[in-house]
Amino acid sequence: MNYQVREEAGFRYVDEGKGEVLLLLHGLFGALSNWDGVINGFSDRYRVIIPVMPIYTMPIKEAGLEGLVAFIEDFIAFKNLNNLTLLGNSLGGHVGILYTLKHPDMVKRLVLTGSSGLFENSMGGSFPKRGSYDYIAERVAYTFYDPKVATKELIDEVFEITSSIPSCMRIVAIAKSAQRNNVARDIPKIKVPTLLVWGLNDTITPPEVAYEFDRLIPNTELYFIDKCCHAPMMEHPGRFNKLLLNWLEKHPMYERALTTA
Repeated sequence: MNYQVREEAGFRYVDEGKGEVLLLLHGLFGALSNWDGVINGFSDRYRVIIPVMPIYTMPIKEAGLEGLVAFIEDFIAFKNLNNLTLLGNSLGGHVGILYTLKHPDMVKRLVLTGSSGLFENSMGGSFPKRGSYDYIAERVAYTFYDPKVATKELIDEVFEITSSIPSCMRIVAIAKSAQRNNVARDIPKIKVPTLLVWGLNDTITPPEVAYEFDRLIPNTELYFIDKCCHAPMMEHPGRFNKLLLNWLEKHPMYERALTTA
């Protein structure tokens, strides 16, 4: 789908459609394209907003979960958003959890898919090796049940990112920050309806992580997608969208007023 990437006040983002806001947060090696299926499936009835998180460009001293949450706070304030449905994949889910805990009045619904925050096997157990295309191709493919989903364009994008020493330094700093920042103690405080969509074959945040999120967060619904790894919205966009739409309709943000004849 073609969509406009806007650039304002130091932010790059997508803002498509009208209505209730779906704010989408990508992962550590993520990009706007990760959410193509959701943009395509929901922008006719929701306002879909995706900021590009400054994972590869933020000041190295700020490279961590706290810096990314601060960025999202600034972006939400800039766009004057509220009553959010927050969706996060992988690291984006972790950032979304921390934002929800910090601003419970701003988030009305939370969706986590392959989220970090409890346990994550980053890059399949190792940090990126700079300059090795074959290694990057293998690690990107590791993210998916079907390696063919790891297109050459996607591999090239990650390889270009990891070819930069400063970018690698930020990636490692953020990955270590995520591993340190375990949310198990705090997530029982999340009271909003929470949807968990997980790949049954996720090797980075395995199914037992989803069960633990389901156990710790009070108001959850958990669904697994078979033959799917760490990014359900990319590997099975149709199934992901159907689960998401049914759940959104089941948990309306505003109760319909009762009318009498």
